[in-house]
Formats: sequence, structure tokens, C-alpha cells
Amino acid sequence: MTSNPHKSQFQLSELIQGLDAILKGDPNCLITSVSTIQQAEPGQITFLMNPQYKKYLPETQASAVILTQEDSEDCPVNAIICRDPYYIYAKIAARFEQKITTTIGVHPSAVVGKDCEIDPTVSIAANAVIGDRVKLGPHVIIGPNCVIGDAVEIDEHASLDANVTLYFRVKVGKRVHISSGAVIGSDGFGFAKHKGSWQKVPQLGRVILEDDVDIGANTAIDRGAINDTVIEKGAKLDNLIQIGHNVRIGENTAIAGCVGIAGSSVIGKNCLIGGQAGVGGHLTIADNVMITGGTEVTKSIREPGIYSSGVGGLVTNKEWRKNSARLHRLEHLTNRVKELEIALEALTERIAT
Repeated sequence: MTSNPHKSQFQLSELIQGLDAILKGDPNCLITSVSTIQQAEPGQITFLMNPQYKKYLPETQASAVILTQEDSEDCPVNAIICRDPYYIYAKIAARFEQKITTTIGVHPSAVVGKDCEIDPTVSIAANAVIGDRVKLGPHVIIGPNCVIGDAVEIDEHASLDANVTLYFRVKVGKRVHISSGAVIGSDGFGFAKHKGSWQKVPQLGRVILEDDVDIGANTAIDRGAINDTVIEKGAKLDNLIQIGHNVRIGENTAIAGCVGIAGSSVIGKNCLIGGQAGVGGHLTIADNVMITGGTEVTKSIREPGIYSSGVGGLVTNKEWRKNSARLHRLEHLTNRVKELEIALEALTERIAT
């Protein structure tokens, strides 16, 4: 694999072509790269989305800023005005991304099994191992040292970075991207205890990654015990996530790093799960639920909303904030109770005499 030569600079008018954005300023201004709003230099473009960073806008050295109409009034440089600055930034930043080109064909050091169906546009890099009866669609990219088990199916334009492992019968949809170190389709954690020892329960299902799924580095997704483990269309999984057997994750749900989801739980569509959250087994989470970082989910969530946990387990985010505020006043309340107890005792003694 080699780096793909790319254009090194763009006029602002080029960068916004085809985007839902308006340019306020010099359309011929040349942009060479992107940067943060507080560190940008002339020739760079940045964006403003989080109000926390608005304080840097008046003194930014960037040549252009992507921002909303409201924030553009305080912008001292060229402004790209839009409704969703982060999205527009993502589209513009992609113009500066240094792509990695691949060589079509099978590297001489790769091993390919029997009865495979490999499209002529596929790229298989050095030391990859492809099992028997594997199907690779058009423009699939298999990175170095990947291991693809028997009867795996990978649809068009999917790409695997180096050192990805797909166990047998895994099915990968169109435009799926899997980062290095991910393991898809390993056995779920299934054991039955009998007479003091553990008996392994066969894991007979598959893992299905639907179209446009993104899997982060070193994430592990277990195959189903009976039914399949399914990651639905457009779902995005960060690094170091554990997905147990028979889990289903809904369309366009995004899960941050170090989350663990136990077996047979169902996550709805358009959910957001913060880093280090844990979801117990056999639970159901409704569509459009946000779970904040570190939350322990021990019961099903039936209604959309923001949920957090702390003392007392899972509650709505509003109730959690209220409880948290009360917890911080606990020392003060304890001292007040002691004072009242002393006063009550003194009053009781006076009444008795």
C-alpha cells in the first residue's frame, strides 16, 4: 500500500461547492489544511460548533471558519455559514485526507483457500489468509495479516485494516470499515455449570454487519449462540468495545470506547452510548436513548431520553443530577441533623423539669 497523491490546496469556493453552506468573504482564499480554532494559522480552515470555544473566535488566525449564522456575526475572517458546522467540516476535511492506495490483486504471500469467489477488483495484501468458500465483492480491501475464516461473505467496497480477524460465516455488508485488531465472530461466553464444572455451550449463530457499519480498533463482537449477532445499518462502534452473543444494535446507533454489552440485549435505533458504560444481559433499550459515560444499565429502558447512573442505580438524567446535587450537600445536612438533635434533646430536658 502507498500514499495517494492529493491536491494540497483549495480555494474556498471549491471547498463549499455542492455543500449546503454560504461563503461570506473571499472565494479565492487558498486553504492548505485544517486546524483547531485556537491553534489555526493563516492558510488553514477551522470550525466552531461548541459554545465553549467561541471565546477563541475573535482572535483566531485561521483564514476561514465554518460556523452558524448566529456565530458569523463575530467572525473576523472568511466565514462558511451553515446549519451544521461539524458536518460541513467533515466534508471539507475529507478533501485534505491523505488516502492510502491499494494494489488490485492478491499479494504473492497471501494464502487463499478453495472454492472462493473473489471479484477481480479486490485487493488482498501481504500475509493475509483467506479460508475456503469465501466471497469477496467488488473493490473489497483486505489489509496485511488479516485472517478470513471459511464461508465469510464481504460485500462491495468494504475494507479491513491490518490484523483483522473474521471467524467463519461472518457476513459483512457494503462499505463496512473494520479497524485493526478487531475480532468478529469469536465464540460467545456460554458455559453451563454441571456438577461443579463448566460445560461449553456451542455457539452456532453468526455475526452480521449490515451496510455502512464502522468497527473500531480492538473491538470484539461475539457470534450468536443460536440466533445471529446483528449490527444494523449505519451503526458506529468505537475502539475496545465488547459485544456479547445474540446482541442486536439498531440502525445509526453510536457507541463510544470501552463499552460492554452483555449477551442477548437489544439496543434500539439512533442511540448514543457513552464511554465505559455497561449494559447487562437480556435487556431492551428503546430507540433514541442516550446513555451517558460510565452508566451501569441494569434494567430495560422503554422510553427515549437521557439516562445516567450513580448511587441508587439507573435513573433519568434529570433525576440523577438532582440526586448528585443532594449528595454533595450530605455533609451539611448531616451537621444540621446533629444540631437539631442536640436542640431537641435540650428542649426535651427543659420540658421534663
